[in-house]
Amino acid sequence: MIVSPVDPPESPEPLAPDLLQQVAGTFGMLSATARLQIVWLLATGERDVGTLAAEVGQSVATVSQHLAKLKLAGLVRARREGRRQVYLVENPQVVELVRLAVGHHRERPDGRATRRSRGA
Repeated sequence: MIVSPVDPPESPEPLAPDLLQQVAGTFGMLSATARLQIVWLLATGERDVGTLAAEVGQSVATVSQHLAKLKLAGLVRARREGRRQVYLVENPQVVELVRLAVGHHRERPDGRATRRSRGA
């Protein structure tokens, strides 16, 4: 039995086009694997760009560009800590969204993808 984490109302009202566009923008921002990995890492705690670059396996310049896009989208923010900037997830709902997506696509213990992810 599949249980939805959010029970929608029986007759959901239509979403406004501008809201749909904003939501699509968020998913678009998270569609780059490096940005998704950055948000995943930041979900466990603040990090500076050098630490993120080492963990993601990309250059500091590349990770900085990803962080700039995530900041512009309002998904992460930076704060100064001495001489360096540390990054953190702006909204805990973003962390939950990523966790739900990861949980949806995790492989089963036998190594096969779930039925849902195969058909997607």
